[in-house]
Amino acid sequence: MALSKEKENQILRYHFVEHWKVGTIANQLNLHHSVVDRVLAQAGLPKVERTLRPSIIDPYLPFIHGTLAQYPRLTAARLYDMAKERGYPGAPSFFRQRISQMRPRKQPEAFLRLKTLAGEESQVDWGAFGHITIGRARRPLVAFVMVLSWSRQIFLRFYLNQQMEYFLRGHVTAFTHWNGVPKICLYDNLKSAVLERQGDVIRFHPTLLALSSHYRFEARPVAIARGNEKGRVERAIRYIRDSFFTARQFKDINDLNEQADRWCRETSADRRCPGDPTKTVGQAYLEEQPSFLALPDDPFPTWEQVSVSARKTPYIRFDLNDYSIPHTHVQRMLSVNADLDHVRVRDGNDILATHTRSFNKGQQIEQQAHIEALWQHKVEAKRSRGHNRLCHASPLIDALLEQSVARGHVLKTTINLLIECLDTYGQS
Repeated sequence: MALSKEKENQILRYHFVEHWKVGTIANQLNLHHSVVDRVLAQAGLPKVERTLRPSIIDPYLPFIHGTLAQYPRLTAARLYDMAKERGYPGAPSFFRQRISQMRPRKQPEAFLRLKTLAGEESQVDWGAFGHITIGRARRPLVAFVMVLSWSRQIFLRFYLNQQMEYFLRGHVTAFTHWNGVPKICLYDNLKSAVLERQGDVIRFHPTLLALSSHYRFEARPVAIARGNEKGRVERAIRYIRDSFFTARQFKDINDLNEQADRWCRETSADRRCPGDPTKTVGQAYLEEQPSFLALPDDPFPTWEQVSVSARKTPYIRFDLNDYSIPHTHVQRMLSVNADLDHVRVRDGNDILATHTRSFNKGQQIEQQAHIEALWQHKVEAKRSRGHNRLCHASPLIDALLEQSVARGHVLKTTINLLIECLDTYGQS
């Protein structure tokens, strides 16, 4: 617990006005003498060096210091067991207290504040925002965040997972929204960006390299354990969480993204620019725009592409739902191309079906033409089987059926009646 200002003032008054000693002040105020020493040291007085009393741990100090120097993360409990095996007679509580004072401390590292040029760099990361329920499905809600390092302009888009296709969509939508591309995109060690890393040797995700080649930006990962290199996007995610998302009401993810776009244009853009408090983020962003790389003629493709197996029923399973296909393509391997709005089922280069995408769970999304074609095929197959059976029973059946149709009878009804008679009386 932090010492109150009132206590600090009492310590200083008793020492400088009443000329009490440290021990007297500690006894009267029911404090440890180290607390009094600290308050006086903060006031500019040199720390009082006291004569240390002999301790039962003293003979074991060379062993303890040497062990901690070699194994600085060794637990006090294990070190106590090792000292006890060597004859240490003390209790573990006192031992742990002394070890906490002797353990080597890592020297804190100071970080430089990094500065960039206009249009030079953006920082990219994902933020987790819980889950969202869509019908019977409970899906993760994640935010793709890209921040311009110079102006601090934020691009924010919510998605339902962090797969590579969504990572690509976030980039393409941000570049399109800004009508330009920053020269460098800085990443944490995301699997979507970095597949493998050994020190400075980095193997980028090939799809990210294809994206960066298409838009001509440099994909650059931050150094390991260098939080200052990606601090802008991490602070932006905290800002989004506190200023935008907390207590936010929305109907669905499309409504949430519309509100996010409006928040980025208005509330977020109206705050003071950290790099130049004389202007807003929105004003700095307008100054930064001319420094962007130009957009290519065509956007980078961001379709989800997966292979699917059509079984005996005329449906394929994609992302927790079933989509209908023509019955002529069952029991074969097909492919699905999907974006946020549509699901396209393909057989090679042929598009078999296009459906509106559902993010629900366990739904059957059908085209009525597929179901009607299957039903008609079943009816014709049944009629064909009945006709074949009658032909085997009598060579005169075709002439009989032609006369029945000529008299205005329904062919299906006639075949069914003849089959019934055949089942009842037999061929003779």
